[in-house]
Amino acid sequence: MRIVFAGTPAVAATALEALLASDHEVVGVVSRPDAVAGRGRRALQSPVVVRALAAGLPVLQPARASDPDFVAGLAALRPDCCPVVAYGALLPRPVLDVPRLGWVNLHFSLLPAWRGAAPVQRAVMAGDDVTGTTTFLLEEGMDTGPVLGTTTTTIGARETSGELLGRLAADGARLLVATLDGLESGALVPVPQPADGVSLAPKVTVEDARVRWDEPAFAVDRRVRGVTPAPGAWTTVQRTAADGAAAVLGVERLKLGPVEPLAPVALATGAAPRLAPGEVLVQGQEVLVGTATVPVRLGDVQPAGKRAMPAAAWARGARLGDGEVLA
Repeated sequence: MRIVFAGTPAVAATALEALLASDHEVVGVVSRPDAVAGRGRRALQSPVVVRALAAGLPVLQPARASDPDFVAGLAALRPDCCPVVAYGALLPRPVLDVPRLGWVNLHFSLLPAWRGAAPVQRAVMAGDDVTGTTTFLLEEGMDTGPVLGTTTTTIGARETSGELLGRLAADGARLLVATLDGLESGALVPVPQPADGVSLAPKVTVEDARVRWDEPAFAVDRRVRGVTPAPGAWTTVQRTAADGAAAVLGVERLKLGPVEPLAPVALATGAAPRLAPGEVLVQGQEVLVGTATVPVRLGDVQPAGKRAMPAAAWARGARLGDGEVLA
């Protein structure tokens, strides 16, 4: 089939690579406008645009998907089908009507679970055991279209959302090619999504990534892994004076890599200390922080303006003393 691919980030570039190696003909690519970043305010091309240009493909980057010039440009490419992966904008009806076989979206969850922008992060934060990928026909609703195919996988006990997304991107790319093959042959029959089991996955904000030390250790662990690598878990340091009065040290943030909850039995047997939520204890080469249940062991941390480092090295440099609290 003649296909026009739509996508923006690196996980979408993985799918584009698979499509370029398939029997289908990629005749064009749609991506979001170049982002402006850095001190020089330079325009940065998305990973999908970089790969498309390297393949010599025409690229459409409309500011708005409703732009009549974009609709006309897309129609001029005469696509039979338009696969889409993490494009980053809703597509209006005139755009959806261009390809004769519709738009096939690759989504990184088992729909109808985790409809929305951050399905992988939300699944990890919720402690899901199983997730997967879904291809479905795009509608004007948010991830509501009939399903064409799925893959499933278990979520590792220590897996971050970044690690999981990397696996799902590879699985999903293969599923997307197989789905297009099935549409071309007429073997696939779209199946409506069930009405039960719907959950939403809104974009994860910086505030979502702030660690709540008054949560149980398992929830702290899930939150940190769910927002790693982006937007990145963080906390602040609050020093406590000898008389117990709080001393304000500013608003510098401390970014956190994945943490490791101590085993509950360690607390029950006295092998682990009892720490108040956010209370820090430095023991040799490890740094423990209290939660609502058992303490967690910090991994790498990144102070403001510095590179990531082991938590023990940070603690020595910061000269943390008894009674320090992460707020």
